[in-house]
Amino acid sequence: MTFKETTLGLLAGLAFGATAQAADIDHVLLISVDGLHALDVARYIESHPNSALAELSSHGITYSNARTPANSDSFPGLLALVTGGSPVSHGLFYDVSYDRTLFDPSNTTCQGGAGNMMVFDESIDKYNSNNVSQNVIDPSRLPRGRNQFGQCVAVYPHDAIRTNTIFEVVKSKGGRTAWADKHPAYDLVNGPSGKGVDDLYTPEITNVNGFDATVSVDCTVANDQLKVAAIIKQINGFNHDGTPAGGAPVVFGMNFQAVSVGQKLAKDAGGCPQAGHVGLPGGYVDGAGTPTAVLAYGLQKTDEALGSMIQALKTRGLYQSTLFIVGAKHGQSPINPAKINKPGHFADLVAALPDAATNPGAQAIASANACSTGPCGFVQDDDIALIWLQDQSKTQAAIDYLNVNAKALFIDEVMGADELKLKFNDPAHDSRTPDILVQPVYGTVYTTSTKKNSEHGGFSFGDTNVGLIVSNPRLPGVTLKTPVATSQVAPTILQALHIEPETLNSVRVEHTAVLPGIWDNRGGDEQLGH
Repeated sequence: MTFKETTLGLLAGLAFGATAQAADIDHVLLISVDGLHALDVARYIESHPNSALAELSSHGITYSNARTPANSDSFPGLLALVTGGSPVSHGLFYDVSYDRTLFDPSNTTCQGGAGNMMVFDESIDKYNSNNVSQNVIDPSRLPRGRNQFGQCVAVYPHDAIRTNTIFEVVKSKGGRTAWADKHPAYDLVNGPSGKGVDDLYTPEITNVNGFDATVSVDCTVANDQLKVAAIIKQINGFNHDGTPAGGAPVVFGMNFQAVSVGQKLAKDAGGCPQAGHVGLPGGYVDGAGTPTAVLAYGLQKTDEALGSMIQALKTRGLYQSTLFIVGAKHGQSPINPAKINKPGHFADLVAALPDAATNPGAQAIASANACSTGPCGFVQDDDIALIWLQDQSKTQAAIDYLNVNAKALFIDEVMGADELKLKFNDPAHDSRTPDILVQPVYGTVYTTSTKKNSEHGGFSFGDTNVGLIVSNPRLPGVTLKTPVATSQVAPTILQALHIEPETLNSVRVEHTAVLPGIWDNRGGDEQLGH
């Protein structure tokens, strides 16, 4: 029995019923081009009419007003795409965040007061003596927590998710799954079962105290190409390492980093044999989104890679039966280089205020920032600041202090107390939700770094207005300006595969709708299922 035959029985409860039965989608290829703005998509297609992006959009729905549903770090950005939810249901705000129920990696008995940083970045890899990642997670570097049996265990990224993923759902229906990403920490996509992805490939892009591909667009393209080669092998019926797999996965995909790196770099540093842009600036030339040569190269090589996937699907006879989705975990801000402002780390700016040493709100923030382990809170910053306080009774004092000093701290909005609870869970009852979220004035990045001139993580338009194309040869070429969220991608994927979207817990909890324009025919053009 085929995957489709095992899932067709689920159609009876779907609103579109017979419409979906006529569709013929057997595979979904999901691509995240990190940093890709809707503006980048529009400009690239306009200037490159023969590009892969142009081909995909010529028979696809281009959503020009797509936004990430929450703060735009890579973790919640990817989870939006593969769970259909936000931190409200999946529980992750950042790859380095805080949980009031966890313990330090060295606390192997989970004794003492609970509360600790939750670190899921390149630092949790297993490294050799030359500081080269072995592309696996070192469990001794993971935070500790008590499992359902009360045992003190290492908490893997996939353990931290509170909801299931499209990979788990598809695999439960007999479909094969695969994903490729930038760190072993993207074990995340396995979901709570730890087994959602059959073929997970995570070549480390940033080695701690070792080679860092992200200092160069050329080096990053080379790292991307490792994952592109994996996708081509998977299209051809193999695993990423070339071993037989019995056919292309039902759901598979990868993330690209070259565009994101091309946007961020103040100056390309090279460092690999492919380096050809050493010393050149990245980012945009102007506020209209004109790319520098470094960013243009990242866009070009990413588009060429998408073209190689299209060709592989055509060669294998899979193009007609594949839903090809290009989106982004996050955007990047600012686009306009004249807007960049890097005043220093947020907690340091707070500490430098004249009355910071005596004000209770400022002291609460300082306390959260001063401790790297244990139940003392945490401050995470980028082009946003997330604050978990040690003493949550000081939340209002901290909010009031930040609002009074908003101009000096380059703050646009302080989100806390009742305002925060309108969008997220109550931090008094949710161990993951920050007590305060600070959105700075657009263009502000709370850093002292001279290497990068843009970042992501916040709620700004540049961070959240991302490119999104859902393509199949039977779809018309349409641009929809209807506001949509990237979390709508996940239920759309399941619907395309004849699986009830509410099989995803986040879809059910957050009432996430499928993307518009794919299964309806109101525009008069024949779309999927007609």
